[in-house]
Amino acid sequence: MAAGLTKEQLEKFEKDGLLVIEDFLRPEEVDGIKSEITQIVENMDPKTDRGVFSTTDCQQASDRYFLDSGDKIRFFFEVDAFDEAGDLQMDKHKSLNKIGHALHWINPVFRKVSFSQKVQYISRCLKLRDPAIVQGMYIFKQPGIGGEVTPHQDGTFLYNEPLRLFGFWFPIDDATLENGCLWYVPGSHVTPITRRFLRTGRVGTNKLLEFKGEDKVFPDDAWVAAPVKKGSLVLIHGQVVHKSEKNLSENSRHAYTFHVIEMEGSHYASKNWLQPTKEMPLPKLYSPSRKA
Repeated sequence: MAAGLTKEQLEKFEKDGLLVIEDFLRPEEVDGIKSEITQIVENMDPKTDRGVFSTTDCQQASDRYFLDSGDKIRFFFEVDAFDEAGDLQMDKHKSLNKIGHALHWINPVFRKVSFSQKVQYISRCLKLRDPAIVQGMYIFKQPGIGGEVTPHQDGTFLYNEPLRLFGFWFPIDDATLENGCLWYVPGSHVTPITRRFLRTGRVGTNKLLEFKGEDKVFPDDAWVAAPVKKGSLVLIHGQVVHKSEKNLSENSRHAYTFHVIEMEGSHYASKNWLQPTKEMPLPKLYSPSRKA
């Protein structure tokens, strides 16, 4: 693929808030990512490495395992993965919702993809001067049980002021209407962030995180599907409203994703759920003084 974005691609992204770039990753990169995630799951122990993630009932809001995952690689299962005794009801490879949230920094395979020259070129086309990468995660969208992701804006979770936030979403399987591809509302990236997912500061309670505010609701006919081939890049503006449906097919819909934020002249909110730590400050994609 050509480096960066063409004039036409930039214009489409600025108009819609979402852009699909096919064949962004080479087939061997896609295969390497899937092989690496299989090995990561094989090496984990679900008896000790486990959280539960859902965008519908938000169990993670009371979960320290989730809250402290910003500088770690942690494992989050589907809501129905465990029985009443706390045992997995099916193979761990088929039960995970996602792995996050420092996958982009800690694991060398994912780090190579995330900090690649191709990603740097895209970021420079977006006029990002001092970008950092946050919230690297692998989403499984398992066959039959892969849950829906409710309509949201990424800025709800990773707010900075002024907002300069972009999602890089890579399908590792073909994402189809049947297995839960992305849907979005074209042009909705002009909608302000009116809902935030925030740390409460209530240490020692079961309410570590909370939503404040309400999202704007769009009619059904405003939504457009974005099915994509594996290896593509889906570039997502931090304010565009998007979602995905439950995977009711027999095929997985794996995806790797991370977010890029502007650090120059922008303040990363201190109450965002994910915070930099002493061990892992927000890693820079490139230096402002060095060309990609």
